[in-house]
Amino acid sequence: MDHPLIDLISAKIAEAERNGEFDNLPGAGKPLPRLEDPENALLRRVMEENGAEPEFVTLSRQLRALRAELLEESDRDRRHVLMKDMSMMEARIALARKGWTG
Repeated sequence: MDHPLIDLISAKIAEAERNGEFDNLPGAGKPLPRLEDPENALLRRVMEENGAEPEFVTLSRQLRALRAELLEESDRDRRHVLMKDMSMMEARIALARKGWTG
């Protein structure tokens, strides 16, 4: 079954073609770029255009901060807490990365 607006959509496309709205578009005549992850290409592009980042990137940044804090910490109990937090963060990163790549 066709979309109920297919005739209107086709008419609008034909009108745009007649008006030259598809002439001289960037990349015209060139092959589409190869995508590593075509299922998530749109999501990745929208995220990139809006300055968003995958959760595992954010978590990795937080892990680096914890590691830096651990290097500066001398209190044994606090170091133990930081190492526990780092271990949990590494697990969260692994899960987020797995969810991102499928």
